[in-house]
Amino acid sequence: MSDKNPSGGDGHRGRLRDKFLASGLDGFHDYEVIELLLTLGTPRKDCKNAAKEAILQFMSLQGVMEASVESLCEVKGIGPINAFGIKLIKAVSDRYMKNRVLETDPVTNSRELFNYLCHTMRDKNQENFTALFLNAKNRIIQIKTLFTGTITASTVYPREVVRQALEYNAAALIFAHNHPSGDPAPSKEDFMITRQLVFACKLMGIVVHEHMVIGNNRFFSFADQGHILEINRDFEKFRVSERMQTP
Repeated sequence: MSDKNPSGGDGHRGRLRDKFLASGLDGFHDYEVIELLLTLGTPRKDCKNAAKEAILQFMSLQGVMEASVESLCEVKGIGPINAFGIKLIKAVSDRYMKNRVLETDPVTNSRELFNYLCHTMRDKNQENFTALFLNAKNRIIQIKTLFTGTITASTVYPREVVRQALEYNAAALIFAHNHPSGDPAPSKEDFMITRQLVFACKLMGIVVHEHMVIGNNRFFSFADQGHILEINRDFEKFRVSERMQTP
């Protein structure tokens, strides 16, 4: 069927495709991005209304991408084939972003690290605590979500973090967790957890480079704000005090 069909549907989809090929997603509304994805599954079907309904139901482009297949299929006009296309694109982009960050030094390339963490964590409706395990050259060995749910001092166990770091033979760690509210400002619990983790890792000779709190396209860096350095200094003072008290 020609993109110039008088009905206008194919012409509209053709214009969207041409617009994307010319300048990427710049200037696209979120619903137009979803519309393009839906037409990959059903190219002869008008998906505009379904795309708008999906954005309305899931609140954002990211919300649609994170939605389950079952939830997507509840939207009028979206079927299993459309949902498959959306989830496939999401999985491919996740792998691409992960490979990008695996190929960099995340300690010196914080932008790549943030892009990956923001892409994978910002739209979770629960807090996820993730650890990046690094070797002595600051190359990533493994990325793993260790804890899910409300992140408090009672749910993040430094002993488990250290155990996994030793299992991967990691020389250093980077921590990250998301705030579903979208506000990356750290809580008192976040400061407490960071301190406990840095102390526990230092005792085992493992360096903590960063703890990043991910919000809605924003983040808070404990390292950039000087808190990781400050906690390390407190640890050294603690060790000196401990040695002075030893008979």
